[in-house]
Amino acid sequence: MTFTPTPYNAYDFANRRHIGPSPAEMEEMLAAVGVRSLDELIDQTVPASIRQGKPLSWAPLAEHELLAKMKEIAAKNRVMTSLIGQGYYGTVTPPAIQRNILENPAWYTAYTPYQPEIAQGRLEALLNYQTMVCDLTGLDVANASLLDEATAAAEAMTMAERVAKSKAKAFFVDRFCHPQTIAVIRTRALPLGIEIIEDDVRKLEPSKVFGAIFQYPSSYGHVTDFTQRIASLHAVGAIAIMATDLLALCLLKEPGAMGADIAVGSAQRFGVPMGYGGPHAAFMAVKDAHKRQMPGRIVGVSIDAQGGKAYRLSLQTREQHIRREKATSNVCTAQALLAVMASFYAVFHGPEGLRAIAERVHFLTQRLAHALKAAGAKVDPRAFFDTITVEVGVGQAGILAAARNEGLNFRKIGTNRVGISLDETTDERVLIKVLRAFGIDGVPPHRATLGFPEEMLRTTDYLTHPVFQMNRAESEMMRYMRRLSDRDLALDRAMIPLGSCTMKLNAAAEMMPITWPEFGSLHPFAPRDQAAGYHEAISDLSAKLCEITGYDAMSMQPNSGAQGEYAGLLTILAYHRSRGDAQRTVCLIPTSAHGTNPASAQMAGMEVVVVKSAPNGDVDVEDFRAKAQAAGAKLAACMITYPSTHGVFEETVKTICQITHDHGGQVYIDGANMNALVGLVKPGEIGGDVSHLNLHKTFAIPHGGGGPGMGPIGVKAHLAPHLPGHPETDNPEGGGLKSTDQGTVSAAPYGSASILLISWAYCLMMGGPGLTQATRVAILNANYIAARLAGAYPILFMGNKGRVAHECILDTRPFAEVGVTVDDIAKRLIDNGFHAPTMSWPVAGTLMVEPTESETKAEIDRFITALLSIREEIRAVEKGEITAEESPLRHAPHTVAALVTEAWDRKYSREQGCFPPGAFRVDKYWPPVGRVDNVYGDRNLICTCPPVESYMEAAE
Repeated sequence: MTFTPTPYNAYDFANRRHIGPSPAEMEEMLAAVGVRSLDELIDQTVPASIRQGKPLSWAPLAEHELLAKMKEIAAKNRVMTSLIGQGYYGTVTPPAIQRNILENPAWYTAYTPYQPEIAQGRLEALLNYQTMVCDLTGLDVANASLLDEATAAAEAMTMAERVAKSKAKAFFVDRFCHPQTIAVIRTRALPLGIEIIEDDVRKLEPSKVFGAIFQYPSSYGHVTDFTQRIASLHAVGAIAIMATDLLALCLLKEPGAMGADIAVGSAQRFGVPMGYGGPHAAFMAVKDAHKRQMPGRIVGVSIDAQGGKAYRLSLQTREQHIRREKATSNVCTAQALLAVMASFYAVFHGPEGLRAIAERVHFLTQRLAHALKAAGAKVDPRAFFDTITVEVGVGQAGILAAARNEGLNFRKIGTNRVGISLDETTDERVLIKVLRAFGIDGVPPHRATLGFPEEMLRTTDYLTHPVFQMNRAESEMMRYMRRLSDRDLALDRAMIPLGSCTMKLNAAAEMMPITWPEFGSLHPFAPRDQAAGYHEAISDLSAKLCEITGYDAMSMQPNSGAQGEYAGLLTILAYHRSRGDAQRTVCLIPTSAHGTNPASAQMAGMEVVVVKSAPNGDVDVEDFRAKAQAAGAKLAACMITYPSTHGVFEETVKTICQITHDHGGQVYIDGANMNALVGLVKPGEIGGDVSHLNLHKTFAIPHGGGGPGMGPIGVKAHLAPHLPGHPETDNPEGGGLKSTDQGTVSAAPYGSASILLISWAYCLMMGGPGLTQATRVAILNANYIAARLAGAYPILFMGNKGRVAHECILDTRPFAEVGVTVDDIAKRLIDNGFHAPTMSWPVAGTLMVEPTESETKAEIDRFITALLSIREEIRAVEKGEITAEESPLRHAPHTVAALVTEAWDRKYSREQGCFPPGAFRVDKYWPPVGRVDNVYGDRNLICTCPPVESYMEAAE
């Protein structure tokens, strides 16, 4: 008897695990599309003139091999106790938070909460974060996170210029701010024409500046009362910004008590590992008068259709997706997941626990400073919280080496000082090692005295809301986190077909390594030889991304797609300056571009010239040509997205690139739609000079409910010398990057380095052929949806052969004639258990659908069934059988409370309202609130946790 083994290929992760449709299902889908093979579909979709010649060829790893390789790479990192400080500190992540938040796909696979009805859990967690920040800083309104402390400081500077009454053109920077913060501020200021005055605060001349930023405590430890300096700024209409530390504010006088207008900082030490630079949630808090000028997302409290409390994103008309080049900022992706972790850290410990941690850190620092002084060392400053510096003269190298022999990293300051910052993980054993590095033996005596003046001790209460006073039992915490996650709809429940967002699988094996201490516990400014594993991973990922894109060099510094755009444009401007073409500042941008494009160009100091779209949705080539000619020697760049934001492979892309180059400009190809290109088209081969890649889209980093993300930029060789640099890695104690004429765009040299491991793991497990197949199936899934829905919803744009790329736009504008809005359709999809596609972008009154390659045919069919059933409900309105106001469309989404109400007076049944076709019956997702009232939320802005009484009133 001949035995035939069962086919099994552990190396085919791409087809077995990542790609949704099976080969048999693909055959059915291809038949529905009207082609005989996937090759035929791709040939009809992607122009032959732009197809890459050489395939991606590296072989895939099996899951177990990947994890073994990751262990091998992790072992090459040498984790030491880093006391470098400078905004990054050791912290203890409570296991309850690691397991229930960081490792929970219900939290990390969610999208930005633009659809509030299905995001009430993370919106509450982010509101807790805002409340925590407001309480600790003593200011009125906080946002729901920014990218890092340095970029938050730069955002605060530009915000200060907008709101200051002073007409001065200079901005003062305290020389005791963190060096990376100063570098990012300088980079942001240069193209905007803002003069930076960096000096000792004692030399501040308020009348000469529109604002000033102070570090509190300073980068070198100083605890200073800035009340008088802030008053002097206010006297001349200038704005005071304080870059601060949340743990220090549990013990120290808060910025609001000193009169600060804006406070920024990082929430990293609230339970989020250093991760060789990130990701971490930055924060910004402002006085109430300035809230409408604050960048980033703000969670507010509104009401739903039944009058109950409901959370939502407030004041969105400030943001880039609406105001474009007039936006207050280009911020899109932030750090929502990390903000959620930090907020739960505050809930987990409560105000007493946080104060106890702060006191412990401070008293350990006081013990260390006293022991060093007793041994004759010169210790500064006189008033400190957790950081001291020691003057060591010519013995600096010896002290640093002795520290390393003890397993410690000190901060190298100049040529004759070292810095030491203690943290939550510091214990007496660490103190003994520190003293041994200075040649001092013994245990420092206990001291419970303050290392700063008593008048700097905080006297106000904080975190008084009941959510921070809850029972600390882990069972209660676990249940609270579960309750919140149950209110949300993420990829663990259903597909999220958001156009231009690429909500694909974030595989467990890709996610696991980021929680390992060998990656999480590394300080971003640790000596390079301690991060050999990271550098090997980053180098290989860079090489693979260069092969995928056709570019010659990569910068991993930008920690979001919008930051990548900004960095790419600065790279182009630096290149032009190097050639004596500083006058080249015009950027051509199509009307269909992502809102971040014009916002980023404005931030880079460029003049935005908008190019029209042709009737078929393509960039109008003749209008483009005319505007390139009109710009002439002022043309710096064009920004285009490919495939276009209309979901089509435009045949004229090479022509547009050539026109730009003929007029001396550079071509920026936005990588937002790279999921339709990988393995098929290389941007660097079709005329692109620079692109950013959304690793949180195409390369499998999860969206985290609004971040983290990564936006590395790839460039052709002539732009490589102008990529971002970093001040800390110029220090021979650090390593990797050198400062360039472009400057620095992120706080850490490699941005949010730890999540680069996710994209690297994705590339390794998929292999070159697997990545290419993923692109092909993404295109198949989108064309399958277009083919199935074309009879019910017009497909707005298609290529010359009637195909779409990896997404398609459903035109719902005709339904407005009978009163049905795109919002009605989006909310009705919630009743079917789906997140809505992208609404009203890039064309108002439409839905843009992107299914991604990870979705199975069954899930896609369920989504199609839902949209077809909605079309039938619209048809009933068209026929006059029911009005739009009376239909289930207008009442959507339907809650459990609506289902069980005794007085059901609607013109349709409970069955139709709550269990439409496509909805699960047993495992149905129930939205916790009805349709949220957006207008009410903006008119009655509440951005911190409401008092408990308000919840009681809503329940009555």
